[in-house]
Amino acid sequence: RCSLLRRAMAVMMMRCLAMCVGSMALVMPPLRTSVRVATPMMTATTGGSTAGPLKVAPKLESPPVDSSKQFPKVNGGLLIGNRKLVVVTGASSGLGLFGAYELAKSGEYYVVLACRNVDKADEEAKKMGFPENSYTAVKLELGSLESVRSFVFNLKAFKGPRALDRLVCNAAVYLPTDPKPRFTEDGFEMSMGVNHLGHFLLVHLLLNDLKRSKKDPRVIIVGSITGNQNTVGGGLVYPRADLGQLEGFKGGPGFEMADGGKFFGAKAYKDSKVCNMMTVQELDRRYHDKTGITFSSLYPGCIAETGLFREKRGWFRKIFPVFMKYVTGGYVSEEESGQRLFQVVDDDVCTKSGVYWSWNGNAQQVGLYDPFAKEVRGAGGSGGDIFENQYSKSTADEKTAKDMYDLSLKLVGLDEKDVAV
Repeated sequence: RCSLLRRAMAVMMMRCLAMCVGSMALVMPPLRTSVRVATPMMTATTGGSTAGPLKVAPKLESPPVDSSKQFPKVNGGLLIGNRKLVVVTGASSGLGLFGAYELAKSGEYYVVLACRNVDKADEEAKKMGFPENSYTAVKLELGSLESVRSFVFNLKAFKGPRALDRLVCNAAVYLPTDPKPRFTEDGFEMSMGVNHLGHFLLVHLLLNDLKRSKKDPRVIIVGSITGNQNTVGGGLVYPRADLGQLEGFKGGPGFEMADGGKFFGAKAYKDSKVCNMMTVQELDRRYHDKTGITFSSLYPGCIAETGLFREKRGWFRKIFPVFMKYVTGGYVSEEESGQRLFQVVDDDVCTKSGVYWSWNGNAQQVGLYDPFAKEVRGAGGSGGDIFENQYSKSTADEKTAKDMYDLSLKLVGLDEKDVAV
């Protein structure tokens, strides 16, 4: 009974927090009899290792869509050599940057940093210490379908006739504080346009290049527990993801929300993540057997310092990493998140298609404090082993996924025959 009471109290606190700050808080452990007050400069032992000082999520401006073109690079085949070729979107910060670094330093991959700001990507890669001749930055503005097509043209010019071995769709925007929607160059609400539709077009334009790979081709689309209703973050934290009958998609460009409703920034992000995870499942059903491509999603944990939270207020960006690390135990560093992404891209364990990967063995449940281990377990945080997570019933709904997929093809200007493999 005490355990049930603690769980109930934890859920109530999580819901209150979400209503107050509109956060993406994911899990909540039970209250403890004593809590140590933490500051951003504190260190803690998590998963057996001592972490350094917490950083604050950066305050970044959101520039308008930039679909200007980049002069294509050529003769990339000489640089790539016998390494596997991987594209990582959103690779100038956060999960994308740290995942790309792990891939580059392994020596097994040549990495294409697909970013809207190639100068920033080059600068960050140099700061990180990417090995020489291990990467190149190519412009990709996911808020412009024309830019997506231009990126594919430039990628093919760079790599020549060789195949593409891995595609990681990571880039995302999160606009919870916007009172009204922003729109992409093509008239789509920004969260759905960038997070889902831009990546949707990118994947389909590269399917045949991936199919030709003889090196275990994979497509990874980053998901989130906030779009999965069998979690605290997705099922109990307001607002819930809900695509409805896809009334917005059916109406064409100009819709504010997938379900045809009025704009709600936090829900728009969650809806886009549902579409990401549905896309993985639908790609698996339609193309895995035909192509041999492994399609998968992952949730790397709560990367509380990531630039994804750049739209949040300053006090939130300071407090949220502390809260996730010292209270919920759901915190994952950018370094560890990059290692997790590397695992899904590279590990033989992750060759099963259609899977949603997570860590810590119990990440879909409320975290509980283990007095013997003296840490929070089951919060999806640092440490633990990779496991095959479960899609929620709504995210795994095949009819909605099929309808969403077919409508997305039309929205990005494709037909099934355009992506025949």
